[in-house]
Amino acid sequence: MDIEIVAVGGFDEMGRNMTAVRCGKEIVIFDMGLRLDQIMIHEDADIENMHSLDLIQMKAIPDDTMMNTVEGTVKAIVCAHGHLDHIGAIPKLAHRYNAPIIASPYTTELIRQQIAGEQKFGVNNKLFALKAGQRYTISPHLILEFVRMQHSIIDTVVPVLHTPHGAVVYVNDFKLDRTPVIGEPPDFARLRQLGKEGVLAVIVESTNISINGRTPSERIARDLVRDTITSYEDDKNAIMVSTFSSHIARIKTIAECAHEIGRKPVLIGRSMERYSATAEQMKLVAFPSSLSMVGNRKSIDRTFRRIMKAGKEHFLPIVTGHQGEPGSILSRIIQEDTAYKVDRGDKIIFSAKVIPNPMNYGQRYLLETRLKMKGARIFDDLHVSGHAYREDHYEMIHLLNPEHIIPSHGGLTHTGAYANFAAELGYSLNNDLHLLSNGQRVLIKK
Repeated sequence: MDIEIVAVGGFDEMGRNMTAVRCGKEIVIFDMGLRLDQIMIHEDADIENMHSLDLIQMKAIPDDTMMNTVEGTVKAIVCAHGHLDHIGAIPKLAHRYNAPIIASPYTTELIRQQIAGEQKFGVNNKLFALKAGQRYTISPHLILEFVRMQHSIIDTVVPVLHTPHGAVVYVNDFKLDRTPVIGEPPDFARLRQLGKEGVLAVIVESTNISINGRTPSERIARDLVRDTITSYEDDKNAIMVSTFSSHIARIKTIAECAHEIGRKPVLIGRSMERYSATAEQMKLVAFPSSLSMVGNRKSIDRTFRRIMKAGKEHFLPIVTGHQGEPGSILSRIIQEDTAYKVDRGDKIIFSAKVIPNPMNYGQRYLLETRLKMKGARIFDDLHVSGHAYREDHYEMIHLLNPEHIIPSHGGLTHTGAYANFAAELGYSLNNDLHLLSNGQRVLIKK
């Protein structure tokens, strides 16, 4: 049985992740993601009603038409976690494959919601929730296993595809957080055991490979946020926080800090409500009883009127918009499209970093400039990354001891930097280290 790695998307850019692994005549697809900045360029883009071919043309979703040239049958679509750059294209592409979609329970529910909102295609693939530590038999030759991992979204796993020639491990994305705020640390014992059993190939993210050291634990972010928010317990000005809607651990910290200083935490925004309500309903997180959530436009506008009437000092809104995205809650506030007014001395906390692309940098600069013009005090980068730094990658490779490495999740700047790192560990390009671009493939020879 020959094994081939097919780079469909996410090997030339950040986003639209999709990798196929062909084992003989059987194919397993890992992830079907979106590239959000390509959507934002087209302000009138209505994704739910758009055709997949138009989105491929926009470079917003993976160009999976190349799968027509891969000989074999897709047996499963597997997703590592619930970020849109990993699951956002499922409503547009999954229906082309007669295969189940397998993901962790939280990710499965997010995928279900994505499919429910799709207007153009009918997606009837079976959804199968697989917990970390469990296995799923794809065929007599292929078994899928999920290994517990940490990232900036809950219920992240490392999918392991067991083949007759060894395991293919999809480590995209990961963080070796030994003291997480939600959930358990990564399953180091199982990763080490996999390395002893035999890992044929690892497909691994390269996002932060150029940053030395280890990624700080989420508990560091928790302390940063707590130190800032609780120091203003007696302050009468507004405090507002913007963070990633999907970062449930961070939202939990912010809500708890608001509760500690006697302010009512309010999650505001459609995506804020969707991610957090789903996590709460699945009993994956416990928020303070004082927390409320609003998602639809009328409820949001009504909530802001209520906050202004009762006094901003009694609330702590947690909102979307830290990237300066048009239409986000923070952008609407600064454009005076809501009843909420920013006054001199109000505190705006960004518990997130700018996702590195020119559009985000420009939008964030514009947002901050407008906030400062109104006299707002800005607190920046109360954040730690959800992606592994260099030493974490070193540990992961030593745990798994793979025969082959395929860097992913980034353009040549990132994957090339990973190739240099892997070379330091004794891997050599085009031998057991493979740099791929979208549309390329490599045959792993035994």
